[in-house]
Amino acid sequence: MRTRMLPTDEEALALVPGPGSVTWQRAADVCTLIAAGYALVLQVAHPTVGIGVAEHSRYREEPWERLARTLDFTTALLYAEPATAAAAARELRARHARISGTRRDGSRYHAREPAAFAWVWASLYEAIASAHRHFGSPMPPEEEERFWIEWRRLGRLIGVRDRDLPATLDGYGDYFDEIVYDVLEDNESVQGVLATLGQPACPPALRRLGPAWRLGMMPGAHALRLATVGLLPHALRERFGLGWTLSQELELRALGTATRAATLVVPERLRAFGPSYLRWRGHGNGPQQTAA
Repeated sequence: MRTRMLPTDEEALALVPGPGSVTWQRAADVCTLIAAGYALVLQVAHPTVGIGVAEHSRYREEPWERLARTLDFTTALLYAEPATAAAAARELRARHARISGTRRDGSRYHAREPAAFAWVWASLYEAIASAHRHFGSPMPPEEEERFWIEWRRLGRLIGVRDRDLPATLDGYGDYFDEIVYDVLEDNESVQGVLATLGQPACPPALRRLGPAWRLGMMPGAHALRLATVGLLPHALRERFGLGWTLSQELELRALGTATRAATLVVPERLRAFGPSYLRWRGHGNGPQQTAA
């Protein structure tokens, strides 16, 4: 009998994290935004994801639109009512059903290949955990273990099967190393994403600003690319042809010190931006009720 990939709305009740979960508390901390580039590079370095993005995405021309779509999806999945989260998951699977093609060697690829789909989900966990470790408040080991278990369970909502990801955090570490050393590659999408992070295209509404936009974005773009390259494992930096100096390492540490200090003075409603973002965008049924 064929296993059903997506859960029902009723089953989603047990998969979507609630207000008391580690995922709810940690996934939408504003510090995680600085690791967005890291997650994206890890994703497109997978051969299947990389070629799919190269042939089916307009991320270079529309980086801000792509970011908005990603935030819309992740916040709906994490913070909306379970039925809304399940609907967002079904829409994601349907969108990826259309992404397929042929590699140069003649082999076929498809965006919903289980291993590639699971890696994309795992890379989001990696980026969130790493962001807290370097730029926010590091999770104690037991909290990070709970986060992985919750994240793996939530992956079922989008069709990541239990057998596609390791059950424990220790197993995740081995899985991550295996993917990094044996699967990920340098490719057109990796280099394209790195270039885009350094010089993001201007949003359509601000194009009249011209040079002023580029000047204003320089500090933010520099910090995002610094964090992206700095978080990558040494093996991937070498594979992608990226240098890393002591000066850059010290700059990354200084960035972490600054973001941790800023966290102390940022209001809670801004620091945990997920529920607020969901309300602002007006998606679905709104966030789940917060704990009393």
